[in-house]
Amino acid sequence: MSYYAIFYVAEAFLLGIGLSFSRHAGVIAAFGERFAKTGIVPVELHRYLIEGQEKRNVGDYQIGPGLTDIQAAEQIARAEQFLNLAQRLLDASPPATPGNTADQDNP
Repeated sequence: MSYYAIFYVAEAFLLGIGLSFSRHAGVIAAFGERFAKTGIVPVELHRYLIEGQEKRNVGDYQIGPGLTDIQAAEQIARAEQFLNLAQRLLDASPPATPGNTADQDNP
């Protein structure tokens, strides 16, 4: 499902600053705190991550009515936004070189 594309991009952002979490809730909360609240990414992307998890639960666990084709298409479009953002930020980053890692003192 498109949620995982969104989730893994959020998780990669966090790994880029030295943070990792064992639960989806931890990734979602930290992404909001570290990237959306600070303005690094648009706040709506954090909302997309939250809503994506909710829709994944519906699809995976049959919680409530299933997703409509329109809702599924919306999730795919949101995943594309996340992937485009990640690509833009990667393109803007200097290439990694040995000894040139993320600021490890301020995760």
